[in-house]
This record gives sequence, C-alpha cells and structure tokens, in this order.
Amino acid sequence: MRFVDRWRPFAQDVLLAAAMALLLSVFVFNTPGAGAPDLAAALAGSLALVAWRRAPLLALLVSTACMLVVAARVQPGPAAAYPVMVSVFAAVRVGHRLAAALASLVFLGAGLAVNLSGADGSGQNLQDTTLLVGWFVAAGVVATVTRHRQAYLEEAQRRAAEAERTREEAARRRAGEERLRIARELHDSLTHSISVIKVQAGVAVHLARRRGEEVPPALLAIQEASGDAMRELRATLEVLRDSGRPDDQALASGLDRLDDLVERARSTGLPATVTICGTRRELPAEVDRAAYRIVQEALTNVSRHAGGATAQVRIDYADGELVVQVDDDGEADPAAPPVPGTGLLGMRERVAALGGRLRAEPRPEGGFTVRAELPLGEPS
Repeated sequence: MRFVDRWRPFAQDVLLAAAMALLLSVFVFNTPGAGAPDLAAALAGSLALVAWRRAPLLALLVSTACMLVVAARVQPGPAAAYPVMVSVFAAVRVGHRLAAALASLVFLGAGLAVNLSGADGSGQNLQDTTLLVGWFVAAGVVATVTRHRQAYLEEAQRRAAEAERTREEAARRRAGEERLRIARELHDSLTHSISVIKVQAGVAVHLARRRGEEVPPALLAIQEASGDAMRELRATLEVLRDSGRPDDQALASGLDRLDDLVERARSTGLPATVTICGTRRELPAEVDRAAYRIVQEALTNVSRHAGGATAQVRIDYADGELVVQVDDDGEADPAAPPVPGTGLLGMRERVAALGGRLRAEPRPEGGFTVRAELPLGEPS
C-alpha cells in the first residue's frame, strides 16, 4: 500500500504530460508548414510536466523555452500556453513567485510580439493574449491559495501533534503524582504497623529465650514474615517513588525465595510440600514475581479457609511456559465455588497481564486447586 501511495503522484504526472503531449501533437499536425522540430519542441515542453511536482523550476524553464519555439513557428493559439501555465502553477505553489512571473512575462510578451508582427489577425491575436494573461493570473492565484491551504493543514497537524504530546505529558505527570500519593499513603498506613509487629515479635522472642523457654514457631514465623513484609514494602515504595526505575528490580521476591515462603507456611502449622519438575533456570522477572505471588496467595488462602488441610506446591519448568500449581485437600465443595476475593482477582490480573491462563476452583475429589500457566517468552 505504501508503494502504491508513493508512486501514485508520479503516475498522475506522467498521465498529465502524456495528455498534454497528445493535445499539442494534434495542433502541430493540423498546422500547415509544421515540421519535425516543431513536433519535438511540443513534445519536450509537454513531457517536462513530468517534473512539475519534484522540480518545478526545471519544468518551468523547459516548458517555457519549448513553447516559445512552438508559438513562434507554428502559432497554435492558446494551446501552446497550457504547459507553461501548469509550470507557473507549480512554481508559485512552492514559493517561486518571481521566477513564475518572469516566465509568464517572457512567454506572453514574446508571443504577443510574434503575433503582432503579422498584418493579418492582429486584433484576434491581441484578444487571445489578453485572455492568456487572465489565465496566467488565475493559475498564480490558485497556486497561492493552494500554498496557503497546505501551510494551514501542516500547522493544524503540528498543533494536533503538540496537543497530543502535551496530553501525554500531563497524563504522565498525573500518574507520577498519583504514585507519590500512593507511596505516602502506604508508608503512613503500613510501615508503622508492620514495624510495631516486628519489634513486638522480636521482644517476645528475646524474652522467651532469656527465660529459657522454647520460642513458639508461630512467633518466629511472625518475626520473619514481618521482616519480609518490611523489605518488600520498602522495595514497592522505591518503585512507586522512582517512575524511571524498571519494575524488575532484584529487591522483588521471586522463586528463589520459594523455600523460605513454604518454610514460613509450615511454621504456622500448615503442612506443605514442594515439587519441582524440569530444570530450574532463570526466568523473566515478571514471570518470576508472578509465580512467587501466586504461591504466596494460594498458601495464604489454604491457611485461612482450609484449616488442617495439606498443601502441595508444584513448579513445572516446561519448554515454553512455567506451570505453577497449588493443591490442598480441604473441604471445598465443587457444587459451591467460592466467591472470588481480592487475592484471586489479583492472581487473575497478574496472569492475564502476562498472557497466561489461570484456573482456580474446587477439585472434584475435594479441596481446592490453583493452576497458573505463564508463558516464558525471552529469558531476562
């Protein structure tokens, strides 16, 4: 399509030149005494219009010179002025008004002098020249209007592009301001609370060890989980505050922390096993983070909604995708699927953003399953 659009103006110019050459050839052939030089000059002046769009000054020079020869020798009447008028239009359209005016004066003046040199028909010749003057003036006016219209359209397009760029900059600025607002809200609402939980858990662990008592596993899990939450919250706040920072920072959790995640779930009393299929390899950062969050949310849901159940985590490194599956043997009923909460909606959004598939539903044999198929794409 681009090829056609690029060559269409050239094809139109060729057709115009061919039509003009055919018209003038008819006049030359029908004029007594016309010879091969006259026909050659008419053809050259007409074919010069092929360049009227790309080289208007060249077309103006060639067409004016050739048509002066034709007008002086053959005197075909106003037809000899047609190629010159087209060239004048082309020159004025691109801003060469002085050259167009000089060419018009030379052609009209020379034509009038040649025609008036004869004794017969001088009145008709003067009338034809006057008519040609009007045509040349009209060609210059039309070319000027076309030039101004083109300039107006280009200015309108420039302003539209500038307005679009301004809107995009304003949208980016508002997005940056919103990120900063969210970062402030998260910092004010969560950082203090998580810090208090971490400090209180640390004090409780210290006092228990000081008294020689066994530290409850749940308390250790709280201390570790609060530390991880603080680390991830700081990483999230840094990403929100720095809009130029890429999302795939190493501070974010990935499957390299899967063992710690499962161990923390076990410390809260949730029996959990991990099965790795395939060869572990480096994953795209987005897939790595999404897989970790899916396992984290699934284990959290098992702890909250399937007390006493056992969780099985399976990570399958396939050729073109990563399969993450978390099953439990709880009491979920296939006939009464749960209402999706924020956690399941978040998982679906993560998987959809990566172009993957998610299945989260009760199992026929009882319990619940979460299975995410994440396309790997290019490794990071």
